[in-house]
Amino acid sequence: MHCIAMESEESSVSGQANATLCTESRVLDFPGNPYSVSVLKVGYCVSQPDGYFRADGTVTLVTGPRTILVDTGGPWDRDLLLTTLRERGLETGDVDWVVGTHGHSDHIGNLGLFQKSMIVVGCDISEGDRYTPNQLAEGKPYHIDEHVSIVPTPGHTGHDVSLEVRGTSTGIVLVAGDLFECCGDRESWQALSENATVQVVNRKRALRNADVIIPGHGLPFMTHRNPKDYDGW
Repeated sequence: MHCIAMESEESSVSGQANATLCTESRVLDFPGNPYSVSVLKVGYCVSQPDGYFRADGTVTLVTGPRTILVDTGGPWDRDLLLTTLRERGLETGDVDWVVGTHGHSDHIGNLGLFQKSMIVVGCDISEGDRYTPNQLAEGKPYHIDEHVSIVPTPGHTGHDVSLEVRGTSTGIVLVAGDLFECCGDRESWQALSENATVQVVNRKRALRNADVIIPGHGLPFMTHRNPKDYDGW
C-alpha cells in the first residue's frame, strides 16, 4: 500500500493542510542557478466506489548541469512521461540520472526507459550493470555535485531516499517521495510506515533543513524551518 486513500482527488493533494503547519503551494516550477526543479506530474490517491483506490507518484525533473528525473510514475504513465519530457526538449537518453525514491510500482514503473542513465533505487547506484560504492545505507548522503545530493530518508520503507537541490529561487528544495504523502498527512503517514520511529526523525530533519518539500502524492509545500513547530509530525 502506497498511500492513504482520500475521498476525492482534491483532498488527496490538499490533505488536512488547513489543520497543519505546512503551507501548500500550487507553484510547480522552482527556477534557480545552476539548477531548476519542475514537477511534471502531481501524485494522487483517490478512493473508488468499489473499495479500491487509484494512486500514482509525483514525477519531478531537475535541470541544470545535469538532468535528473526523480521517480518515473507507474508503468501506465509511460506515454505521458515521454510526452512531457519531449515538451521540454528531452528524450530519455538526455536524462543523466534517474532517482527512484523507493521501490514501489507507482514510483519506479518506467526505469526501463532510461538505459543510458545513472539509476538510483534505494541504496543502489548503477550505470548499466556497474554499481557505484556509496554509504547511503549507513545514513550518509551521496553528492551528485556541490548543489545536488541524494539523501537517505528511510522509514516509509527501509531504503527510501530523497533528492536535495540547493540554489533555487525558493532556497533548498527536497524531492522527498513518500517521506511525506502530502501537505497535511500528519494523521495518516504512520499507517504506511515500515519504521515510524525512524521516519519521524527524517521528517523533522527535512522540515528543518528544506524550504520546499515535494511529497510523493501531492502538491509541493513550504516549510517553516522550526523543528519545535513539528512535534506532531
